[in-house]
Amino acid sequence: MKPKKRIKLFDPVIDDQEQISVKKVLDSHFWASGAGTGSVQKFEQSFSKYVHSKSCIAVNSGTAALHLALSMMDIKNKEVILPSLSFVSTAHSILYNGGIPKFAEINPDTLCLDPHAVEDVITEKTQLILPVHFAGLACDLNSLNILAEKHGIHMIEDAAHAAGTSYNDKKIGSHSELVCFSFHPAKNIATPGGGAITINSQPESIEPLLKSKRWCGISNRKNSIYDVDQLGWNFYMNEFSAAIGIEQLKKLEKNNKKRKEVAKRYFAEISLAKKMPLDLNSSYHFYWIRVKNRTKFMGEMYENGVETGIHYKPIHMMTLYRRKEHLPTTEKVAQEIVSLPTHPNLSEEDVTTIIKLVNKFSN
Repeated sequence: MKPKKRIKLFDPVIDDQEQISVKKVLDSHFWASGAGTGSVQKFEQSFSKYVHSKSCIAVNSGTAALHLALSMMDIKNKEVILPSLSFVSTAHSILYNGGIPKFAEINPDTLCLDPHAVEDVITEKTQLILPVHFAGLACDLNSLNILAEKHGIHMIEDAAHAAGTSYNDKKIGSHSELVCFSFHPAKNIATPGGGAITINSQPESIEPLLKSKRWCGISNRKNSIYDVDQLGWNFYMNEFSAAIGIEQLKKLEKNNKKRKEVAKRYFAEISLAKKMPLDLNSSYHFYWIRVKNRTKFMGEMYENGVETGIHYKPIHMMTLYRRKEHLPTTEKVAQEIVSLPTHPNLSEEDVTTIIKLVNKFSN
């Protein structure tokens, strides 16, 4: 039986507080500031406190966060190791900064970067490891950190899916030198457009540099007088996004708890062998399964009122990034992966419907 309404893959969770916060910003006539004052500063402080980072700067997207973070590492003509199973911005951030993407295999059980595969592709040109916490499941940061220290290279995390994820009893955002987040409307913290970089090393010097770079390189500002001493971009967060982000952060733990409850049911009741593991440290941005006839499966799910997705087509298979690399695990997973909704707007009836349809059409 088809549900009365279509079940969305992603759906922001909002209430009156977001509307009140937007109205306040609208009425204030203070909608944006490159200096990052007002709600932007409040959001930065709140998010930094939540993840227990040393500092945080807010930007206008996860892509901007990656671009800025990698600009701090001098990767020009150097190699950066990353997974191919990610949104293309992960790789774009390397090219923006003159680096060379070096793709490594994923762990087929978690779909996160495989540390053994990373070690196999490290060369004398390697400058940085860029892991992605896929679907909210944390990477093996311990093993990756050991590799980074062993080879004298840096690590920046792509945590676009991982707002609220924990690793070793600490929130993602507090482990590596720099950690990049996305607050796209589909994310666990949903805003019209936003991102952040959390800082855990030398914040007294890194924070001013990043704040300058996110605002066109402006520095030494005194009232209306300022200097520009480096290249920067127009990447600062606006007040509307920050105000919404503050309210979203307040309900993040509650909403992630609901996502975990959905994931528990998927893990227990979906009959497929290949599915996302149960890890209650995950933020479960979405829940992935692997099916054989994906096109047919997704079509049948849609016809029965359920939106599904594909995350992602491997970056190394796209024209811009196509090389000679052959990543058999990534390529196999990419042919089968399907994303299921986990957002807290799902009712118990919605989750039951999704499980029944998955079990019906995936066999």
